[in-house]
Amino acid sequence: MSNEPLVSKFNWSLFLAILAVSVIGVITINSANHGRAEPFFRELYIKQIYWVLFGLVAMLIALVIDYRELSRHAYSIYIITVLILIYVAVYGDTASGAKRWIHIGSFSLQISEFAKIALILALAKYFESGKIQAQYFFKDLWIPTLLTAIIFMLIAIQPDLGTAIMVFLIFLVFITAIEINGAFLTKLFGAGTFLIPSLWFFLRDYQKLRVMTLFNPELDPLGAGYHSIQSKIAIGSGGFLGKGLFMGTQSRLNFLPEKHTDFIFSVFAEETGFIGVVILLSIYLFIILKGLNIAFHARDRFGLFLALGIVSSISFYALFNLGMVVGLFPITGLPLPLISYGGSSLVTNFFAFGLLLNVGMRRTVL
Repeated sequence: MSNEPLVSKFNWSLFLAILAVSVIGVITINSANHGRAEPFFRELYIKQIYWVLFGLVAMLIALVIDYRELSRHAYSIYIITVLILIYVAVYGDTASGAKRWIHIGSFSLQISEFAKIALILALAKYFESGKIQAQYFFKDLWIPTLLTAIIFMLIAIQPDLGTAIMVFLIFLVFITAIEINGAFLTKLFGAGTFLIPSLWFFLRDYQKLRVMTLFNPELDPLGAGYHSIQSKIAIGSGGFLGKGLFMGTQSRLNFLPEKHTDFIFSVFAEETGFIGVVILLSIYLFIILKGLNIAFHARDRFGLFLALGIVSSISFYALFNLGMVVGLFPITGLPLPLISYGGSSLVTNFFAFGLLLNVGMRRTVL
């Protein structure tokens, strides 16, 4: 097969949009830590540039491999990922009370980021040769439910409840996409809604406090509610045009915590204002719509579900991070895709987008 037809079908507009968001991330990380005394923080944006370059390599790898080859190895990739997650649970490195990382040389990797891709591949493989719409019942769903539950539990015990919830939401997207029997779907979501309150009893004390301060941040203004209060102050103070790059007071005076990771959007909103936020959200919307277009025009069911899983993952991460920083959702530590500092998240997202572009390039290739 010639490479020329594939290159000609490469979605440059989607790629440039992804790259644009990544550049915004590097600039905002630099701005968030500009003027800090610690050299480590001042140089984070340089490390993020390296991660972007590694991400582009990961994207290239994802583009070169025919995504249909991944269908043959989807379950093997899933099993290997589960084994690594088990290793992390036993021997992983602990930071801030969470055991989520493993070291490979000088690199620290968060395997739960890669686990989402492994689960998407496995679920896409399972539903690849599925039944016609509205013909799925519980007996047809116990395998994908088990696949999701294993990943969910291994991530939740780290603990990383935010990522675990994202895994569950991705599963719900697949369940909705296969158009299962309407009556069964109603019962399924009804049972889920009934069981959600019981999750309260499985939360740790600090997680319960985060939920309570969601409704009343003043309950603990210097503790669990501090992040939300300072984030909303930063976003609101940006006004229409923003305070200007490197001029955000909440950031420069270090009132805003986790400003280069979880709350980087607050830094961006304070410095670029309403106009900057509209532009950024428009780029995200463009990426999501382009991704959905690729999914719905995929040449096969595996490509459809693979693309749909990737788009839903990126969408949920963006939605929950934005909801978190404006006080609509509890603080869960979810990064803003392509913008928040973090190598594992950034490289995984680039690889995922590479698979998405791969599906789009090959939708007319036999």
